[in-house]
Amino acid sequence: MRLEDQNTEALFQTILRLKNLEEAKMFFRDLLTENEIHEFSNRWKAARMLHHGETYKAIQKETGLSSTTVARISKWLESGMDGYKRMLNQIEHHGDSSETS
Repeated sequence: MRLEDQNTEALFQTILRLKNLEEAKMFFRDLLTENEIHEFSNRWKAARMLHHGETYKAIQKETGLSSTTVARISKWLESGMDGYKRMLNQIEHHGDSSETS
């Protein structure tokens, strides 16, 4: 899948227009199912846990993600497009009380 198609660009541009947490919650709840939101939030939690040195087993137990998914997140964290790293660094440098493992 290409991330440069018009529909994907329109989605990303719309996400960038969200002004606060409440708008984000409303938009993503309309866009995604509750299960999809839960899955994405668990993937983000896994990335944070990997960043903090947690084991795959601990991450699987905490999130319910498969070992394959945890391994994929780990791979992207180390050699992906740096999306995870950038956001983790922003949170570390600017603080965010909602970001806990």
